[in-house]
Amino acid sequence: MTKLALGTHPFLLGFEQLERLVERTAKTGNEGYPPYNIEQTSDHSYRVTLAVAGFRMRDLSITVEDNTLMIRGRQEDDSEGRVFLHRGIAARQFQRSFVLADGVDVGAAVMENGLLHVDLTRQVPEKVIQTIEIKKG
Repeated sequence: MTKLALGTHPFLLGFEQLERLVERTAKTGNEGYPPYNIEQTSDHSYRVTLAVAGFRMRDLSITVEDNTLMIRGRQEDDSEGRVFLHRGIAARQFQRSFVLADGVDVGAAVMENGLLHVDLTRQVPEKVIQTIEIKKG
C-alpha cells in the first residue's frame, strides 16, 4: 500500500506547507506548564490565557517568529539566604508556542490577577472572483 502525502494529492494544489505545519505543531510538545486556555471571543478573534502566578511582567516575553506565537517566562531564583521547610513553589522557566495561521495578528497582551491574556485577530480576506481569459494556442 502506498502512503499518499498531502502535497501529492491531485486536488490539493499548493498545500505542501500544510504537512510541514502539522509536523511543526506536533514537535511543540505537550508539557503541562503553565496551564492555558484558548477562547474564541468573536467570529474573528481569540484569546490565549496563561496562568503565570508568581511571574512579574519583566519575567515574561512575547514574540512572533515565523507564524509562531512564543510566550516565554523566566523567574529569578530569590531563595538566597532563605530557609525553606517545604518548597513547593519553584522558580522555573517555560516556553509555550502556538502556531498561527496566515492572517492571524497578535494584538494586546494584558497581565491581570496572575493571568496573562494575549488577544489574536484573524483578518478576513476579501472574496476575489477572477475571470481568466482563454487564448487560442
